[in-house]
Amino acid sequence: MKVFVVGGGGREHAIIRKLAESPRVDILYCAPGNGGISCDAECVDISAMDIDGVVRFAKEQGIDFVVVAPDDPLAAGMVDRLEEAGIPAFGPTAQAAKIESSKVFAKNLMKKYGIPTAAYQVFTRSQDALEFLRQNDTYPLAIKADGLALGKGVILAADREEAEQAVRTLMEDKIFGASGDQIVIEEFITGPEVSVLAFTDGKTLKPMVSSKDHKRALDGDQGKNTGGMGTISPNPHYDEAMAERCSRTIFQPTIEALQKEGRPFKGCLYFGLMLTKDGPKVIEYNARFGDPETQVVLPRLQTDLMEILLAVVEERLAEVDIQWSPEASACVVMASEGYPGPYPKGLEIQGLDSHGQVDGAVVYHAGTSRRDGKFYTNGGRVLGVTATGKTLPEALEKAYAAVGKISFPGAHYRKDIGKR
Repeated sequence: MKVFVVGGGGREHAIIRKLAESPRVDILYCAPGNGGISCDAECVDISAMDIDGVVRFAKEQGIDFVVVAPDDPLAAGMVDRLEEAGIPAFGPTAQAAKIESSKVFAKNLMKKYGIPTAAYQVFTRSQDALEFLRQNDTYPLAIKADGLALGKGVILAADREEAEQAVRTLMEDKIFGASGDQIVIEEFITGPEVSVLAFTDGKTLKPMVSSKDHKRALDGDQGKNTGGMGTISPNPHYDEAMAERCSRTIFQPTIEALQKEGRPFKGCLYFGLMLTKDGPKVIEYNARFGDPETQVVLPRLQTDLMEILLAVVEERLAEVDIQWSPEASACVVMASEGYPGPYPKGLEIQGLDSHGQVDGAVVYHAGTSRRDGKFYTNGGRVLGVTATGKTLPEALEKAYAAVGKISFPGAHYRKDIGKR
């Protein structure tokens, strides 16, 4: 098969590495890809948001299957267009992807179908939101942009001053553009966070192994929110009893709710959960593989990924027995100095061989370029250094040992992934 992956980050590199293991996959393309991906697939100079370009390339090259990995092209209807062109594609339609592209839609869906989540209010005018905050005396609060915002559209406000600043930043300053036209103000809930990705063909849902992301930029969960600074799998707070409860109260009801709304979801559905004292609740949905969760989950997958993706598209997921390694996995993200704020690009990365691998670990490239056999930084999150081990401490020890062999000017990474 000729398989075409759309996207250019660490998640896509992990997907490509796993697809390359399949005997069914002969040729891999990626658009736009990155420096590390170029070692494992043929990179094509097409933007991930260029729907016409992606469809045209798929037709011209006789592509057998497309994996649309990022959120923006899914929300824009890339899968719809590929299907119209007769090209099988993994990922939800724009209608189904709305579960991620609109937090207002997702919260209203959960309310309508009784899926547990935090209490919330929706606002379309900043003055109404500010008036609500003036009358509210319970803090902290979570303030969320309605639309997509590179995983950074959630602001946790400790007091009224911070909350008012968040509303103005999102709705008046428009730091995330039209994503802030509507906002959700949500009660602050506490408890261990869990990420669960799931394959679903719209009827059958098969959860993957659990993971835990570390969103804050600095050790001790301090600093700004990022797209994710590291992950571990399995999540130590998520046992079989909790998995069964989440399946019964959250996972299956979500799939059924989308069916009833005429938006059947086929692809990878990500559940961001919080295990509160009142039970598990949904913090957010993503309509695709999480990043960097994918970098710890897919290394544990023992079943042929291509077979699973085909079964999802062909609506026969119930027939596939998906097997996972009992080993633990850990990923440490190496980021550019200044991330998630402004950061430099084009700095040479030392310590990688031509395949971007280090002893005892695999290095997924997130934001890199490659020239003359050398790798350079080209993004905020640069590398995801992943290792597996019989136990989580063993996996973490290997990952950090690998991180210690890689360097670039100003490299920043958290030193406490998986410690809490």
